[in-house]
Amino acid sequence: MKVPSLSVPLFLIIFGSLWLLKTLAWLPDSSTIIAAILVAAGVLVFILDGINKQSVISAPLLMYIGGVIYAVDAYGYAAKPLIAFGMILLGCLMLIARSDAVPPKRPKSES
Repeated sequence: MKVPSLSVPLFLIIFGSLWLLKTLAWLPDSSTIIAAILVAAGVLVFILDGINKQSVISAPLLMYIGGVIYAVDAYGYAAKPLIAFGMILLGCLMLIARSDAVPPKRPKSES
């Protein structure tokens, strides 16, 4: 006999819980959640990948984008200057990644 999938009941439980939390205003705005996820992703890139030529660009940029999303939504800052500053930041990070002081990404060792 075939065992029914758990995906539909789990989807209904998760979706219903999120909907309830949003309806009761216990859940923050979507943009705040996205900003927090981006900042957490940037921190995780540094933790899991270490400092290397790829992570020195991607991790701070993820954290900056999360901060920009939060600043624009929560405080009403203008997005265009923040995007322009983000381009400057990206250029600086790319220059830093070219430095010999930043190690290249190590290939994952096979077990």
